[in-house]
Amino acid sequence: MPIKELVSKGSESLGAWYYVYTHSTGVGTVYLDHAGATLFPQSQLENFTRDLTENVYGNPHSQNISSKLTYDTVEQVRYRILALFHTTTEDYSVIFTSGSTAALKLVAEAFPWVSQGPESSGSRFCYLTDSHTSVVGMREVTMALNVTSTAVRPEDLRSAEGQGDGPSDPDCQLPHLFCYPAQSNFSGTRYPLTWIGEVKSGQMRPVGVPGKWFVLLDAAAYVSTSPLDLSAHPADFVPVSFYKIFGFPTGLGALLVHRRVAPLLRKTYFGGGTAAAYLTGEDFYIPRSSVAERFEDGTISFLDVIALKHGFDALERLTGGMEEIQQHTFGLAQYTHAALTSLRYPNGAPVVRIYGDSEFSSPEVQGPVINFNVLDDRGDVIGYSQVDKMASLYNIHLRTGCFCNTGACQRHLGISDAVVKKHFQAGHVCGDDIDLIDGQPTGSVRISFGYMSTLEDAQAFLRFIIDTRLCSPSGRSVPQDCAAGEAGVPSTEGKAPNATAVTRVRGLMPQEDALTALRAWDDLSTAVNAVTLPPPVREATTPQQTLLEKAAGVLDADLGSHVVTNLYLYPIKSCAAFEVTRWPVGNQGLLYDRSWMVVNHNGVCLSQKQEPRLCLIQPSIDLQQRVMVITAKGMDPIEVPLDENSEQAQICQSKVCADRVKTYNCGEKISSWLSKFFGRPCHLIKQNSNFPRNAKKKHGKDQSPVMTATLSLVNEAQYLLINTSSVLELYQQLNASDENESFPMKDLILRFRANIVTNGTRAFEEEKWDEVSIGSLHFQVQGPCHRCQMICIDQKTGQRRQDVFQKLSENREKKVNFGVYLMHISRDVSSPCVLSVGSQVFPVWKGNTEYHYLPATEKHQDVCS
Repeated sequence: MPIKELVSKGSESLGAWYYVYTHSTGVGTVYLDHAGATLFPQSQLENFTRDLTENVYGNPHSQNISSKLTYDTVEQVRYRILALFHTTTEDYSVIFTSGSTAALKLVAEAFPWVSQGPESSGSRFCYLTDSHTSVVGMREVTMALNVTSTAVRPEDLRSAEGQGDGPSDPDCQLPHLFCYPAQSNFSGTRYPLTWIGEVKSGQMRPVGVPGKWFVLLDAAAYVSTSPLDLSAHPADFVPVSFYKIFGFPTGLGALLVHRRVAPLLRKTYFGGGTAAAYLTGEDFYIPRSSVAERFEDGTISFLDVIALKHGFDALERLTGGMEEIQQHTFGLAQYTHAALTSLRYPNGAPVVRIYGDSEFSSPEVQGPVINFNVLDDRGDVIGYSQVDKMASLYNIHLRTGCFCNTGACQRHLGISDAVVKKHFQAGHVCGDDIDLIDGQPTGSVRISFGYMSTLEDAQAFLRFIIDTRLCSPSGRSVPQDCAAGEAGVPSTEGKAPNATAVTRVRGLMPQEDALTALRAWDDLSTAVNAVTLPPPVREATTPQQTLLEKAAGVLDADLGSHVVTNLYLYPIKSCAAFEVTRWPVGNQGLLYDRSWMVVNHNGVCLSQKQEPRLCLIQPSIDLQQRVMVITAKGMDPIEVPLDENSEQAQICQSKVCADRVKTYNCGEKISSWLSKFFGRPCHLIKQNSNFPRNAKKKHGKDQSPVMTATLSLVNEAQYLLINTSSVLELYQQLNASDENESFPMKDLILRFRANIVTNGTRAFEEEKWDEVSIGSLHFQVQGPCHRCQMICIDQKTGQRRQDVFQKLSENREKKVNFGVYLMHISRDVSSPCVLSVGSQVFPVWKGNTEYHYLPATEKHQDVCS
């Protein structure tokens, strides 16, 4: 069914259709990472599964009936791929690969390079700086062949358009290769397809050297939402990845090779299926005549190729073709871009900084991708990691970082080569969450639309930006008396998406639905004009002592001293806390802290980020009976023995924070209990005591005792400490507005899932500590705990409340740090030790060499006996 037919059924029907595409990610999910991987329709999987159950597909290299069926089906899919790109087998061959990266590697290894010599300049490999990592990586192959590589900036190539006069030496056939993306995977910028003909004819030269230029068009990002006509723009090489078009299968791509260049390609290896004849005892090898068969080493992933057939069927049935998809996705991107650029703070400062080379005027120059950073009202960048965490609280899936495109990232963010190296030396690598270094961004945020994206998706994203930047933390608009219009902000009235965007929307929707879309913009504009940032946090009108009374049972000690006020352990990772007043200390922290964890049917650890109801499972430990008792509402209590039965234990492997850990399954009884509670297969596993997990070096600490410390199933360190003065400050900020619904401070403490809770004299003073002594135990402060969206989950109900994370982000200089990690300084505990509530805490401040002792009482001393 074409997209316009689906949309014409109304938003309710469209929502139900969209749920089919997001059934695996959850109800209410807004998926905006289609440039990374699009979603697959349920019908594709159902039809593919039915196909496999009704037919037998054998290895295509055999001659039996089932193998012939496979061969013929694969060839049919090749034809459909070529038809998608408006070409035929007379001009192109389709070589299946594991993805576009493998296709690029194949070109790098097979291209007829001529090495540079004493009397020869040799071949040139040129690529646009706005290229994917996999394109830039081709230079490693060329360097090994003594071939010069040159990166060309987009602005230099644009200025060279039409300035060539053909080959300077028509007789020179020295082969050169120029690579550029049809669409930037960073910004969505679309580069002219006419460059293909201009470079090949010599009208435009990437580098002023004589020879014959071949062109590789990286089409992986482009063809996911746009038609590509290779009959009009016949590039020599075109790599693609099919999961970007269909969503499924992954790990399958292709290289389209033009017939004119195929005979020039070199083969340095041959595998099964590629040889027409060969001998094992001498250098005799005859490749197959077919280009595809010559380069498809081994047996191709033929079942995945068959899945493509059903992907084509679904795409044509649901969308009506790539032209419709292009109009639909571009209309959504243009609408969202217009709204984002209109958002302003009360002082007139923009809410976002968009990175790109177009004004979203047409799909010929811009894909359905928006790359940006969120700013505060001073113009400072808010780290992409914090934006990502907030987006997840709104069930919005987006992508952050540099998107495997360092060149474009550097150009748009103004990051020099020296700064990239400096960032690496500071510990930043591709794919991590280090988003700001010295206040400067290391990457950005990207949203992208696919053919199943809806207007509601775009509006949900815009409301998320408005809620988190232009509304009060509770998500409600600030009253009209402090509206943005009264603060001198230019009105957004009349700034609806321009006529082109309206035309795109109307091209897909009936007239009444197009009008609905425009009314939705008007509603959004009104919302933008009606909100502003909340007023600065005022001093609490309630005396501090009154607030402390609300925190009864948490702060019983004198605020002038440092003492332990609460102790918690979490026997099952991500489940509820078990509060104690006195507890033994083991080699990995508090005894039995995070010794167990819940995993899904694939053995993957579950956390509250994926399954908030984990907090409703309450474990408690009876040391005398040697059991852990687990309770949950609506479930009968169940016991799990503390001691593992080495003879009956089922050993298994799992991962915690990239660490491989050895565990054992706690049995079918508890698995059934958990599966019933969560409504899906789950298991309880326990860390194997004979398989230690060593702590990594963190935060520049190099003390050898810490390096030899062992961890349980915790994320970072043996202990996490928070200071109630820090909690109190956050508590006051959250309750500064009457709009916020108050909740007990102890509930706020529980959200931070600390082991040791202390009082203190000042908020966040713990971040300035270097070491801590609690009775006879000594700890090294390993650094702050970088918080995720789990702090928004009410540990008593499993419900989310976004304002906790947002308020902390606003007041902690954009880094959501809260609490500090502790590790034992001395690992040799020759006798049992305990931690107790009421024990005094003696911190050593950074830069000091002596402890800041406070009066100690024998009553509250920790004991090693």
